[in-house]
Amino acid sequence: MPSPTTPARNLANLESVTKIYGTRTLLDGVSLGVGEDDRIGVVGRNGDGKTTLVRVLARQEPPDDGRVTHSGGLRLGVLTQHDSLDPAATVRQEVIGELADHEWAGDARVRDVLTGLFGSLDLPGFPQGLDTVIGPLSGGERRRIALAKLLIAEQDLIVLDEPTNHLDVEGIAWLAGHLRSRRSALVVVTHDRWFLDQVCTRMWDVQRGTVYAYEGGYSDYVFARAERERIAASEEARRQNLVRKELAWLRRGAPARTSKPRFRIEAANALIEDVPPPRDEAELMRFAGARLGKTVYELTDVTLRAGERELLTGLTWQLGPGDRIGLVGVNGAGKTTLLRALASGTVSEGRITVGKTVRLAYLSQEVAELDPQWRVLQAVEQVRARVDLGKGRELTASQLCERFGFGKERQWTPVGDLSGGERRRLQLLRLLMDEPNVLFLDEPTNDLDIQTLTQLEDLLDGWPGSLVVVSHDRYFVERVTDRVYALLGDGRLRMLPRGVDEYLERRAAQRAAGAPAGSAAPGGEAGRAPVAKPAAKPAQLSRNAQKEIQRIERRLDRIGEREAQLHGEIAEHATDFKRVAELDAELREMAKERDELETRWLELADGS
Repeated sequence: MPSPTTPARNLANLESVTKIYGTRTLLDGVSLGVGEDDRIGVVGRNGDGKTTLVRVLARQEPPDDGRVTHSGGLRLGVLTQHDSLDPAATVRQEVIGELADHEWAGDARVRDVLTGLFGSLDLPGFPQGLDTVIGPLSGGERRRIALAKLLIAEQDLIVLDEPTNHLDVEGIAWLAGHLRSRRSALVVVTHDRWFLDQVCTRMWDVQRGTVYAYEGGYSDYVFARAERERIAASEEARRQNLVRKELAWLRRGAPARTSKPRFRIEAANALIEDVPPPRDEAELMRFAGARLGKTVYELTDVTLRAGERELLTGLTWQLGPGDRIGLVGVNGAGKTTLLRALASGTVSEGRITVGKTVRLAYLSQEVAELDPQWRVLQAVEQVRARVDLGKGRELTASQLCERFGFGKERQWTPVGDLSGGERRRLQLLRLLMDEPNVLFLDEPTNDLDIQTLTQLEDLLDGWPGSLVVVSHDRYFVERVTDRVYALLGDGRLRMLPRGVDEYLERRAAQRAAGAPAGSAAPGGEAGRAPVAKPAAKPAQLSRNAQKEIQRIERRLDRIGEREAQLHGEIAEHATDFKRVAELDAELREMAKERDELETRWLELADGS
């Protein structure tokens, strides 16, 4: 008879912990434990106490009441939002320490961390590589150095507060893989929902002084929370709950989104059986066409430069009415530069044609300065008192404020007293109040909590217009856009039929083939790492080739819609084997045609 498995020991415990700031109780009698096998994601609204919870857990702040205990000899690593690096030290001194070159270069973990966070062992984004002095570096660069220092060390428990900040899609994917492969227990605060799904096996939801624990990653947490609210809420209240909409999207997406469900899936399916897809794409396209006409933005033989560097060469591309585009790419490849060029209508070479009816709203990475004496509601009403969301939907400035987390009392808060995340929300609000028909969003998820992100996604689901999103938040890109384009640092803009997964595959292939020396590092900040100039200007695509590419893209969109319908019909006729066989045959034909079209698209895009 086998011996019973030894239970995992707890590494850190909170016992009836209370923490109060001013008149706000952030933790109210909280009791929790972190086991040696735990990988815990911490979520909740900004200001509800996520950072306070992990700081108390790590003994960086004492509780006002209760007790925090750590196991004997606990090796604890903590990444806070403010590093403690010595500004006079070099990167080598902080990260590598006193190890000789042959010692650290022979350590697989050190090589993996440096390559994953900085692109290669010689830190191409830093002026003197490992010997760069830390003092003059940006906040994002310092943060990556602090993260590298933590990950190279051996730890029993790692506590990370917003570790994906300043990392691009590639860097985030590497960090997720690295953390999955470590033996260390993990507690992580992040708004990156894809990252939570990849890394975490448990979730802590911090709400008004209480911490609710859930099993599984972010998708499982959404399912479980929706089930809990299904039981607690009335039928009509459930119909209006945003959680159900996100749950429906997750359940209809890739099955791999949820790998560890811990509750009755039947209940979750019953919860969403009458929920339509997040967006009625055909209706939105018709409405967008009516508002925008045929022309939105058309680029013809455009070249973009940043100083001496050519970022994009000979680009011919168009943004049509109702297009919802996600833009990803290596940092420094020109994503923000492309948005700025579109917004200004000026380029180094070539021509940008802007539709006469375009009404653009551009959310940049910089938070616009507002009069600190203004109240939140006043700042929104300065733009407009009411906003038309289309399809007969209208909201007042106050109602839109509430949807973005500014309750009745908070609407009277002076702008000068808002946090960085709240100012970001206010900036978004002001843009939407101006009733644009084209939206450019450059890193819109910065400083926004998950609840605000889901509210923004819900608002964009019914927004009729053209949308371009630049973001390192993979979940957000996949959620609100229909197509993904990539800048890979070679001067071209490519459509990726398989989205972010294809982008990561292409970047891996680039590295395997030997990326140009000037390519941007995966974790670098925008504009810091140099981008290699293409060896030769790509062949210009003929007008016929452009038309064929556009025809292929439209057909791919229709195939995607039909495939979604077929999956639904197969589920509906699951017991009718003859009908299922017919539908499956059609689905295989669709897949075959899609593969052929994608291959032809790539041939045309590469000028073959």
